[in-house]
Parts: sequence; C-alpha cells; structure tokens
Amino acid sequence: MTHDVSRRAVLKAVFGSAIATPLLASCGALVPASSGPGSISVHTQLSGAVAGAQVFSDVVAAYQRRTGRTVAQLKNGSDLPIVFETSTLAGKQADVAIVNMMGRTLGWTGAGATIPVTDLLDAWDLRDKILPEAVAEWTDDEGRLRAFPFTRTNWPVSFNTGLLEEAGVEIPTTSDELVAVADALRSKGIGPVTVGGSDWSGQKLFLQILQGFLSQEEARTVFSTGRLSESAGAVAGVEHFVELRDAGVFVDDVQGYTSDSELTQFNTRKAAIVPAMSSALALVPNERAKEVTVGGWPMPSEGGVLARPSVIKSYNGHGIWISENGADKLDLIKPFVQDLYSDEVTDAFILGSGRDMNRVTDTVSQDFPLVAQASRLTDDDVMPVMLPDLLIPDSVFEPMIKVTAMAYGSSASAERIVDAFEKSYDAA
Repeated sequence: MTHDVSRRAVLKAVFGSAIATPLLASCGALVPASSGPGSISVHTQLSGAVAGAQVFSDVVAAYQRRTGRTVAQLKNGSDLPIVFETSTLAGKQADVAIVNMMGRTLGWTGAGATIPVTDLLDAWDLRDKILPEAVAEWTDDEGRLRAFPFTRTNWPVSFNTGLLEEAGVEIPTTSDELVAVADALRSKGIGPVTVGGSDWSGQKLFLQILQGFLSQEEARTVFSTGRLSESAGAVAGVEHFVELRDAGVFVDDVQGYTSDSELTQFNTRKAAIVPAMSSALALVPNERAKEVTVGGWPMPSEGGVLARPSVIKSYNGHGIWISENGADKLDLIKPFVQDLYSDEVTDAFILGSGRDMNRVTDTVSQDFPLVAQASRLTDDDVMPVMLPDLLIPDSVFEPMIKVTAMAYGSSASAERIVDAFEKSYDAA
C-alpha cells in the first residue's frame, strides 16, 4: 500500500495535479469492463470517424472469435492521454493504450506509467516486421522503445487539377508560382489553399513553411526551444508565411477553419489545394480523387534551403503502449500484439482504411487512390521535413495553436507572430 501511494504521488507530480481531481471520483467509468481469465483491456484512439476505426473493431472481434479471449475496449479521441493518466493515478488503467506519441505521451515511459518494450521487440519476433526507421523514432534518449510503432504519418499536399485547369494554371512548385496560381484561382471565384487555420492542421502547415528556411538541426533547436528570434532562418520563414498570407494564398477567413472544414471545402470544389495527412485523403470521395494530384508544398523561390517541394513525413502515428497493469499480462498481450502485426491485419488497415503503417509491407492502397499516390512519392519528387510534435513540449501545443490562428489572420505582422510564438513557450 505504501508503495502504491508513493507511486501515485510520483505519477501525479509528473502528470500534473490538475488532471486528477475532477476525474478520479468517477475513475471506474474510465476503465473498460473486463474480467475473467484470458482477458485484456485496450484503450484506443482508433474509434469513431477516425480512419481505421472500423478495421480495428473488426480485427478485435475476429481475434476474440478465434482465440476465445476477451479484449475489452475503452475508446477516446484527443482526450485519451489525459483519461489514461487519470485512470493510471487511480491504478485502474487499461493494459494496453493505442495512442499517438506526442505531448503528454512522450513522458509516459520515463515516468513508469508504461513499460519500455525494447526487449519485447525481439522476444515477440517483431523486429523484422517493423520499419527500422520507426523503431529509431519511437526510441527515447535513454534507448527505451516507448511503444510498438503501429501507424505512421505522410502529410502531402493535394491539388485539384480540374480547378487549376479552369483557372489556366498548373501545379505550383515554387512560392512565386503558388502566388500566381492563387491569383488565377481567385479570378475564377475559386479558393486557393484551404487549411484548418484555427487548429492543429494550420499549426502543422505554419511549421512546415518555416522549415523551408531551416536545416533539420536548426529546426530541432527552434521547435524544442521556441526561440524564433534567435534563428535567422526561422524569422525568414515567418516573414515568408506573412508574404504568402498577404498575397491571398490562403482562402478567406482561413483562421476560422478546422481540419474537418478544410476537407469539406476541398471535397466540394470550393478550394483547389489542401495540405492533409494521408489518413484524411482516404476520406476524399473517388469522384473528387479522379481530378486530384498529390505532391508537396511549394518551395521558397528565394532564400530557402529546399530543392524541391516539401512533405511532412514521420513514423509517429499510433503506437501500442503497455501500461503498468499490462506488465502483469504479457502472456496475454503478446499474441494480441503479434496479431496486429500480421500480414492479414496490415493489409486490412491499408486496403480497408487507407492507413499508412509501420509494418514492413509491399501492400499499397487500392480503394484510396490519393493515399496510394502519396505513398509513391519519392525523394526525387519531394523533400521530407520533420513533424515537430516530438520536440514541442506538451504544454505549448494549445498556446501555440492560438498563435498560429492569430498568424493566419490578416493583421498580424511577422514581428508580432515571432513575439507571440516565443511567449507561448515562456508561459508554458
């Protein structure tokens, strides 16, 4: 009992006391109901309208029928990390969590809320089945593999060539061409670039635009410290963003859009260009996909560091984490995890939902043509830039999104954006 109390105190200190009080009283509702021999509990973000949710549900159902073992599920979206932490403080967390590696989750293994799976990679015969680049990205500075890398991220830019043809222009590869394309589209009453200026999708594009002027090493420093003003490249990137904004590259009132509304605008032909991750491209109807070409964000015409358009690429998607409770059920978790990395399940996710997977595979999406296009982009076509999520402190994410939403507005100067960006780190 003393150990449990001490452990909980440590976790509370790491997680932050603010999450515990409101939810602990109802923590029983935060735990999937599972009991009896041979059962495990899984807390998953693969639920609701998320790409792959139905596939995951079907996979779990098939596993239960085949093995006779219960896999009880608790489903959450973006709030999964805080719900998991709250249930962990109560000692009632699920055995397995399937969630992205970013923000709060980056500290789970170091805090002891989840166990490192480094040794299990070989013990469970998974090393040769998972892309080595994914293993490297999911390994922390102490050499601990935080979780089994499951899905990954490919974040290209989609161009409606039908709309571009109506405006008499082609796919832009440089910023000067992008401005000219935006002008031509607007003259035809067509929106140029749509993006969720008010949420994480707009934040990602803002940070991608900055990387047009930053080396990978400079980008790591800038995104981990937030000190834009100390990097000439970062300042140039912000100024470039403002130039694009003021030139009308983004749709009107973009600061009010979300990741959902950007896709709706693109799918209804009200905007011609959208930067969206491949899992979102799986939601583009086939009729629209027929007139879409996937590529990268146009490189800066002057002063940049890129030789080709850029695409955000990362092996950071959903991972399969094992909790402290799950550490006592490894014999039951092992076959379930092995099943998730089987050829059949991998194919089901790729073919049935358009997900990009960290499993070594030759399978390419068939019913999701834009996802397939994105997977075929090579370094000869685009230059990959980083997904900064592994570098940005969790407490900075929401304040930063407010800053980038402000940046998409029409009146914010580069100096104001830099100052607000840095203050979001200082305050956090």
